Amino acid sequence: MQLKLDNPKLLSDIISIISELVTEVKLKITKEGISLTAIDPANVAMVYFKIPADLFSQYELETEEVLGLNLENLKAVLRRCQPGSALLLSKADNTIKLSIHDRVKRDFTLALIDIDAEEKEMPTWEFNSVIKIDSEAFTEVIEDCSIVSDACTFVAEPSKFVIEAAGPLNSARAEFSSEEIEIHSGNSTARFSLEYLQKFVKGAKISSQTVINFSDDHPMRINFPTGNVILSFILAPRQRVDQE
Repeated sequence: MQLKLDNPKLLSDIISIISELVTEVKLKITKEGISLTAIDPANVAMVYFKIPADLFSQYELETEEVLGLNLENLKAVLRRCQPGSALLLSKADNTIKLSIHDRVKRDFTLALIDIDAEEKEMPTWEFNSVIKIDSEAFTEVIEDCSIVSDACTFVAEPSKFVIEAAGPLNSARAEFSSEEIEIHSGNSTARFSLEYLQKFVKGAKISSQTVINFSDDHPMRINFPTGNVILSFILAPRQRVDQE
């Protein structure tokens, strides 16, 4: 296995975002590219990402590989990549070698770990509401809601999308019309944990647009599209206040 990535910043950003959710993962390397699917320890959220093989300037792979890695260790190495650096990945025995090529060639070796977790596939669901919104605006609203509560409610109609949160005394609310954002929706309402959403919105680092998919009291999917690179999260709903 010999893989070379000329601009590793995108990979570094994605690994940093995912490490907020999980610490140990199976990195799958196939002829199509590098992918990862993982569930957080509380079994509330799932993350998926894929970087296609054609984004690498060198992609030599004899057989498919599944590498067990500690993301904190991988993140620490990737942060050593500077603008203009190239990253070379190779496998030897029970380690993965990461070589950073810039003014000085630097080599790091990370031990591979055994992970018992069963490999999962990202679910494919039909959603009643699909919202495409500016990532910065979505991040601001999530941060606003986190000031007053630990959960927020998404409400979508054919021409309106609302995110609101309420605590014992205080509340926050943002409303978007179909003239401001792209809305493909029936009527949907669902409530979600802000602790997880605050982790997800860090995907704004890699994408200026966020795609929110949800239905009534159903797990949501949030996508951060970046060309052919995929970063997606799934989050289970919280029980709505009117049901408690």
